[in-house]
Amino acid sequence: MSDQPSAAEEIMDGVYRALRAHGYADVTMQDIADECSKSKSLLHYHYDTKEDLLVAFLDYVITDSEARIRAHADDPPVERLAGFVGWFVFEADAVDREAFHIALLELRTQGPFNERIREQLVRSDRLLRGTVADILESGIEAGTFREVDVGETAALVVATLDGARTRQITLTGGDGDDAVDIDDLPEPTYTRRVAEATLQRIVEPLLAEDVALPSLEDGIAEMNRADEGE
Repeated sequence: MSDQPSAAEEIMDGVYRALRAHGYADVTMQDIADECSKSKSLLHYHYDTKEDLLVAFLDYVITDSEARIRAHADDPPVERLAGFVGWFVFEADAVDREAFHIALLELRTQGPFNERIREQLVRSDRLLRGTVADILESGIEAGTFREVDVGETAALVVATLDGARTRQITLTGGDGDDAVDIDDLPEPTYTRRVAEATLQRIVEPLLAEDVALPSLEDGIAEMNRADEGE
């Protein structure tokens, strides 16, 4: 089997790079064509509008996340949960990743007004909460976690981590406006600090007796292995 990416994968990679560079509002079909070395006419052959292409891209990203999660479904529940927490950490120098998530945040703001985008966002939310719920259920069955309200705890974990990520990408990287009190802004390591607190204040109390709490570094390493497809 060839290791060369398909034309569809090349287009999706081009969307990723174009969104990082231009953001959702300003990106054009020509920008995407330039990033994937395809003609604009070829893009329009497969996707009538920019909206069609961006909806397809959301589907692609979520499908990829589903595959990565499935690949680690048999890992120990505690490692899986630590990896999930680590997934939301932005390192201070992760400029490209942050730019991409800013573009995704712009897409999320279209949810109330665009049914097709909203459907993908609902799917993403269900995937995140469902993943944590599945980890908790597996851990309870294995005796790793104590009995808890799985749905409520999953919602809390996702809201905490996703909220931290949103706060960091929306309140950092500004132009130094003097009207903003710098003490009110999150530090570049904000998601890391929230992830640490999530492990200590939410995950650790879930653990059964004699079960060790993984470090955040272990969780980030688990996340990196997922990204690398190991």
